[in-house]
Amino acid sequence: NMLLQRHCYSSAPRLLLRKSSSSSSSRAPKRVLPGIHRIILIRHGESLGNIDERAYGETADWRIPLTNRGREQARVAGKKVASLIMPSDINANTAEGTRSNNIFFYVSPYLRTRQTLREILHEIPSDQILGIREDPRISEQQFGNFQSHHTMQDNKASRTNFGRFFYRFPEGGESGFDVYNRVSGFIGTLKRDSAEYYNDDEAQEGDSTTICIVTHGLSLRLFLMRWFQYSVHEFERSYNPKNAAVVVLERDPGGWFELSPVDRIAMGFPSYQEQERFRLMHDYSLLDKSAW
Repeated sequence: NMLLQRHCYSSAPRLLLRKSSSSSSSRAPKRVLPGIHRIILIRHGESLGNIDERAYGETADWRIPLTNRGREQARVAGKKVASLIMPSDINANTAEGTRSNNIFFYVSPYLRTRQTLREILHEIPSDQILGIREDPRISEQQFGNFQSHHTMQDNKASRTNFGRFFYRFPEGGESGFDVYNRVSGFIGTLKRDSAEYYNDDEAQEGDSTTICIVTHGLSLRLFLMRWFQYSVHEFERSYNPKNAAVVVLERDPGGWFELSPVDRIAMGFPSYQEQERFRLMHDYSLLDKSAW
C-alpha cells in the first residue's frame, strides 16, 4: 500500500553534541526527522497480568488482555494524544495552525497493546490517521512460555542481583540487551522509511506529522536508551512509566527531539548535559564503575 509506504517516518539517534550556534559555518544543520513534529511513546493500559501475575501461568503473555481500568486509562491517553495533534486556537490563523496535524501509529502485536490502541483510536479523528502498522520488534521482553508464578519471582530476584540489562530469562527468555537490539532494528527501519519519503527538508516544511508507538514499559525505556544513547548504568537506574503513560519527544527549535522533562524525571533518566557519555570526557574514573 503506497499510502503506508509513503507515511512511515523515523529519525536517527543523535551521535554528536550539538554544534555551537556561533559556528562559523553558514549552512543550516540538517534537520533530524524532517516533516515529523513529535514522537509519542505509550505504554499499554493496565493488564490482567499487572494485577495478577499468576495469569501468565495459564494464558500466553501475548494474549493477556486489558482490564476494564486499563481500557479507561487508554481512553484518557487517547484524549491526551488528540490534544497534542490538534492545532491550538491561538495558532489557528498562522502557519502553525494550518499544518497537516496527522498521525501514524506503530503497535506491538500483543493483545494488551492492540486493545490500548483501539481505545486511543476512539479519540482521534479518522481523517488525521495516516496509517497503522504492527511491528513485533516493539513487543514485550520474552520471559519464556507459560510462566510459573514462583519460578518467575525467583528469576526476577536473580535479575535484580545480576543486572536488568544483561540478565537473560531462562528457558527461551530474553535479556534487556536482546530487546535493545531489536528496538535498534526498529529505529533503523523508521530511519529508512523516512529517508524514502522525506528527501527534501524545505519541501516538507509545513508538515506536522506525529509518530505514535504503542508498546511496553521495558521496550519503551530501551527505545529511549537507544535514541538518546543512555548508558547501561543510566538504564539500570531508570523505571518503567505507569500504565497508559504518554511519553512525548518534541522537536526543539534546533531541530532535535527532546524528551519531556516531566517524563524524563518520572522515569529516572538524566538530563542531556548530565549524561554519562559526556561526563566520561572529563572524568575517566567512571570507566571503573561496576555498581549502580
